[in-house]
Amino acid sequence: MDSDYSALGAGIGIVGWLLYMAVIVFYIFCMWKVFAKAGKPGWASIVPIYNVLVQLEIVGRPWWWLLLLLVPVVNVVIGILVMLDLAKVFGKGSGFGVGLILLSFIFIPILAFGDAKYQAPVVPAQ
Repeated sequence: MDSDYSALGAGIGIVGWLLYMAVIVFYIFCMWKVFAKAGKPGWASIVPIYNVLVQLEIVGRPWWWLLLLLVPVVNVVIGILVMLDLAKVFGKGSGFGVGLILLSFIFIPILAFGDAKYQAPVVPAQ
């Protein structure tokens, strides 16, 4: 009897893992599309740390914001600002930005496959 439950648990675990991997692959594909829409190489979305630098470039923020993402509590604020800016550069409003923050697994695919067009941010002269 115990071996039946063990097999059932293993089966559920394998199915859960496969579902989890499918979601991750889909999310990576969506981020690839978002980067490509912004005129950046899609492969940059899968390279750790570099993908954050490219995303900061997409939203028009300086590279040193990456350092702020390493500071506890500050990183949450910076992450929120980056998501709001991401919505803005694709012509979406702040409501869509809040959606990117709270429900990114829904709003990133909308951004990737929707009709949103990238509009380069205006960076003030220094």
